[in-house]
Amino acid sequence: MGTTITVDQRHTEQDEDAQYLTFQLAGEMFAIGILHIKEILEYSNLTTVPMMPAFIRGVINLRGAVVPVVDLSARFGRNASEVTRRSCIVIIEVEVDGGVQDIGLMVDAVSAVLEIPGSEIEPAPSFGARIRADFISGMAKVDGKFVILLNVSKVLSVDEMSMLADVAT
Repeated sequence: MGTTITVDQRHTEQDEDAQYLTFQLAGEMFAIGILHIKEILEYSNLTTVPMMPAFIRGVINLRGAVVPVVDLSARFGRNASEVTRRSCIVIIEVEVDGGVQDIGLMVDAVSAVLEIPGSEIEPAPSFGARIRADFISGMAKVDGKFVILLNVSKVLSVDEMSMLADVAT
């Protein structure tokens, strides 16, 4: 399937300085808390699924499990991402009805794992961002640039995505 990177998950939610995986999407920097991340895969061929919303790129076989892959750019209401040699699929674990579901996120490029002090994180803006405000858990300033911290439970709400899939059919 390609190169696999396993992400160190030893840090707890109580850590004052939380770790985040940063990645690029349409020239902007985003981050997701490392505790949600299972692994990072090199982008490879996906199996498309008919009658899905535009932001569902397809599915991959991850060690025998079918994992849907969400084009994060399209999920934000933007154009679909272009596949490049730096494109990656970030496997995220989300809670669904008391269980855990793996979902892949297609991103333009993975940047780094950063430790961001809680004191460097500002609340989500109520305007000005080019994505829904409830998708943003906060804004951090890293090396003089803003990083948008994503609220995984909102961005990857399985209930909302399945409602959108029903509307698309």
